Amino acid sequence: MRIQHVTCSAILLAVCLGAFGVQPANSAEPTPPNIVFIFADDLGYGDLACYGHPYAKTPAIDRLAREGTRFTQFYVAGITCCPSRTGIMTGLFPARFPKYMADYGFRGRVTVTDLLKQRGYRTGHFGKWHMGPDTDGVYGIDEYAAGERTKGTPRGRDAGLFDSAIDFIKRHANRDKPFYVNIWGHITHYPVAPHRSLAAKFKHVKVDRNDFSKTMQHKFDECLQLGGDLDRCMQRYLGDVYALDMQVERVLKTIDDLGIRDNTIVVFSSDHGPAPIKLGKDKHAKEFSRNMLGYAGQFRGGKHSQYEGGVRSPFLIRWPGRVKAGHVDNANVISGIDWLPTLCSIAGVKDLPKRLDGDDVSDIWLGATRPRIKPLLWRTSSPNASPAIRDGKWKLHLGKRRGQTVELYDLSNDPSESNNVASRHADVVARLTKKLNAWVAQLPKAYDKADNKADRKKARKERRQ
Repeated sequence: MRIQHVTCSAILLAVCLGAFGVQPANSAEPTPPNIVFIFADDLGYGDLACYGHPYAKTPAIDRLAREGTRFTQFYVAGITCCPSRTGIMTGLFPARFPKYMADYGFRGRVTVTDLLKQRGYRTGHFGKWHMGPDTDGVYGIDEYAAGERTKGTPRGRDAGLFDSAIDFIKRHANRDKPFYVNIWGHITHYPVAPHRSLAAKFKHVKVDRNDFSKTMQHKFDECLQLGGDLDRCMQRYLGDVYALDMQVERVLKTIDDLGIRDNTIVVFSSDHGPAPIKLGKDKHAKEFSRNMLGYAGQFRGGKHSQYEGGVRSPFLIRWPGRVKAGHVDNANVISGIDWLPTLCSIAGVKDLPKRLDGDDVSDIWLGATRPRIKPLLWRTSSPNASPAIRDGKWKLHLGKRRGQTVELYDLSNDPSESNNVASRHADVVARLTKKLNAWVAQLPKAYDKADNKADRKKARKERRQ
C-alpha cells in the first residue's frame, strides 16, 4: 500500500479552513475569501504607531493590528520598488529575471492574479505598477486604474487611487465570485510634500532625537545639513503617513458597511525600507529631501540596502475568526516571496508553477509557529552585486567587490546588525556562502535594462509581441 505524506502545515491549514467554512476548489460553496492588499511605498518598518513610532498617528492601521496579527519578521523580495513587487506577483526572486521587469514586464511568468482569476476571482489593481509598460488586460488583471490625481490636496496624494479601489470593492462585493484587489499607493515615496492641513495635525510635534534609535541619527544630521527644521520636516512626513491612514480607514469602513468583513482578508505592508535623504545642491531636491524622515526602527539601512532596515517591513493581516486577533508574531520568518503560494493555498488553487522561491505560509498566517523551510535570498539585477541570505537566525552579506568584507550577524540577539561575528563563526560563513553561491550560479550572467527613452520604447514593443 502506498502512503502519501502530508506536512503538518497542510494538515493544520485543512483543519482551519474546514472549520471556518472555506471549502476546497472542487466544492461549490462557499466561495473562497475576498483579498484586499494595501501596499505602501517606501514606508519604514518603524513609521507606524503600532510598530513603535514615537509620534505617528495611524489609528486605522493600528486597528488592523488589534483586529489581526502583526508580524515583526516579514521580509520583502527586493530593496527597491520594482523588484519587491515582482516577488509579490510571481513568487520568484527578482534577480532571476534577465530582462529588468520595470522595462519588460514578467516575460510570460505566471502571476498570482493569473492564478486567482483562473480560480474565479475578479481581480483589480489600483495605483502604482512599476513592473513593465502594460497593465490593461495582462497578468490576469480585470481592472486597472492609476487613480485621479489628488496630490497636494487635504485628502492626500493616494486618495484618488483609493477611490477607484473602493469602487471596485463595492461593485464586486456579495457576488457569486470573490475578488482580489491590489491597492498600491505612493505614500511615502519622494517627494513628501503633503497639504499644509495634514502637516498641521502634527504641529505639536517637537523632535527629541533620543526618542529614536541610533540608526536614525544620520538622517537627522542630513536633514539639518540641507537646512531643514527637524520639527517641521517631521510634521510633514507624519502628515503624509496620516493621509495614508485616512484612506485605509475608508477601505475598512467600506468592507464593514458591505457586510463582507468575515470573509475578507485585509493585508497591509510596505514594499521595502524608508528612502534615504538625497544630499545635493539642487534647490528642489533640498526642499523635499529633508522631509524624507522615514524610520526603520532599530534596524540598520533602508531603501537600496540589504540590511534589515531595507528588507524588513511591517506586515499586518486581518481575517476575522481565522487569523488571531491582537496577536504579535515575533517568531515566524515570512516574506513577500510567499504571497503567491500562500494565497493560492487559501483560495484552493491547485496548479502552481513548478518553480517557486516562496513557501506556503498559510499555516503561519493562521497561527502556527515553525521554522522557515526555504532561506531568503537577495541580490540586485547586476552580476557583480553582493548577495545576502537569511537562514534561520543568521544573516550573511557576501561582499563581492574589492574592499568589501563578509558580514555575518546573529539576528536573534543583534537585529540591528551592529556586531559582525564572521570571524567567530567560520563554519556558518562557509555553509551560508555555499548556499549563496549555488543560488547565484542559477542567476542570469547579464541583465538587460532600458537606459533611455529609445530603449524603453523598444522594450514596450517587444513586450507586446
